[in-house]
Amino acid sequence: MHNKMTSPIPVSAVLITKNAEVHLEQTLESLAVCAEIVVLDSGSTDRTREIAQRHGARWHEHRFDGYGPQKCRAVGLAGHDWILSIDADEVLDHGAVTAIAGVDWSSADLLTCWRIRRRTYVGDREIRYGHWAKERPVRIFNRLVTGVRPLLVHESVRATTQVRDLPGALLHYSYADLSEVIRLDFHRLKAVRYRQAGRSAGGALLALRAAWAGFHSYILRRGCLEGGAGVVIALSAAVNATMGLAMASEVEAAKPRVVPGSLQPVRSESGGRVVFPKTA
Repeated sequence: MHNKMTSPIPVSAVLITKNAEVHLEQTLESLAVCAEIVVLDSGSTDRTREIAQRHGARWHEHRFDGYGPQKCRAVGLAGHDWILSIDADEVLDHGAVTAIAGVDWSSADLLTCWRIRRRTYVGDREIRYGHWAKERPVRIFNRLVTGVRPLLVHESVRATTQVRDLPGALLHYSYADLSEVIRLDFHRLKAVRYRQAGRSAGGALLALRAAWAGFHSYILRRGCLEGGAGVVIALSAAVNATMGLAMASEVEAAKPRVVPGSLQPVRSESGGRVVFPKTA
């Protein structure tokens, strides 16, 4: 548990939630240093709202329409221009809280962003190797200068040219066990993003992407030192590099091919077959 600061800093902590009760208590306790906590929820049915209100958070609700758009909306609801963007399964450690409290925010350069080392856990075990190791996402920024990329998934802060490292760490409790490491909901959103961008790939390219991602995590980033967990995490890297693109490519491949000037295919009302209308 973190000690509460006597003088909250002029920074708005913003987070998006849905059924986030598991770690939310710890997350909000670590944010007591901030003058304001903004929670944007998308239909929680657990104790998320109760926990947020107990910590004095400003509560808002909006239908979920992607991680990036939702976070952008939460940033817009903040009362301060300095923003600390955090997930509901992340907790600032004491070093990070102390460092944030020690910044003179009234005179801080608006062009400066701060990134924080993220330490990811599977259950109670910290993962020290593999592609998760040494992650340093940008989490503190001034919204007058930059903001969150409005991507459906894997959103991030658009870093400015001045990025500083904040002491301390962000403890990331995203996975209760290894079965949660590969999340299909993310890949469905990525497929939508790829389709919107007109991206697709054949089997050979997907295989190369999977092989490289797994090799990078397991060998180059020494995930092999994590034992079985390292294998699963490397597999997740391979899936992450291919699944969304493969799903987008399958949809693209299923589209009927139409030669310009030829008859247009239509769906029959029975059976869903692609047929061509009869000519007179």
